[in-house]
Amino acid sequence: MLTDYHTHTPLCRHAQGAPEQYARRARDLGLAEVGFADHNPMPSAFDDWRMDLSELPRYVDWVAEAREVVAPLPVRISLECDFLEGREGWLHETAELVEWDYLIGSVHYLTEDWALDDPRHLSRWTGQGTVEEIWARYWSLYEKCVRTGCFDFCAHPDLAKKFGFRPAGDLRPYYEPVISALAGTGTAVEINTAGLHKEVREMYPAPDFLRMAREAGVAVVINSDAHAPEEVGRDFAAALELARSVGYRETLRFCKRRREVVPLPETWPLPL
Repeated sequence: MLTDYHTHTPLCRHAQGAPEQYARRARDLGLAEVGFADHNPMPSAFDDWRMDLSELPRYVDWVAEAREVVAPLPVRISLECDFLEGREGWLHETAELVEWDYLIGSVHYLTEDWALDDPRHLSRWTGQGTVEEIWARYWSLYEKCVRTGCFDFCAHPDLAKKFGFRPAGDLRPYYEPVISALAGTGTAVEINTAGLHKEVREMYPAPDFLRMAREAGVAVVINSDAHAPEEVGRDFAAALELARSVGYRETLRFCKRRREVVPLPETWPLPL
């Protein structure tokens, strides 16, 4: 069975629904496990879409309460951690705050005041360099994120395409250094179905990226990036089809930073 390891809670300020609702949705769909991965707190005020460090105990309690509601379904606890160049030390500190089941790395910020997927910053795509330059910066940061070795898997690899901005021609040269980093560090990558509901109307990552990852031996997980209970497991049939079309036959499960390789199902949802 499949898992959904990338879901959020209202502590990120842009999600809705109690964690137990997400967990119930996962149980009702027949998922093998569900995991919460809200945006990592920062040591001081940073932006308006993550929990405060003081709220971390509440987050831990919420996940524990959800675990009780849907037992024996495994409910995992994690964070989606923003890579910010120069703040790598905080990532290592974050890893010790709680006994996490896994940690997710992601890149949203090209600079500390520009989240490239934030609609409020959309105008910067035409004022901060060419699309090629912005993509080069994004993928360079993504490679650095992977090479920290801090993460069990990395999220939405080609998030830079969210608003439809991408260079013309072959994009594989942007992907290659990141694929090499993923393979070299043993870091997995996710198929994230949320992109189907963004302006780009595509899953993250593109099929070419995923094909290259599979050929390099990079493991994959399938996630929804849910910000509401009804989004848990959304479009998993399409994601599974994509994964299998490029040759994936296995996925991962996580518990206390240890990974287990398990088979991908042939179809989803599973027949009754």
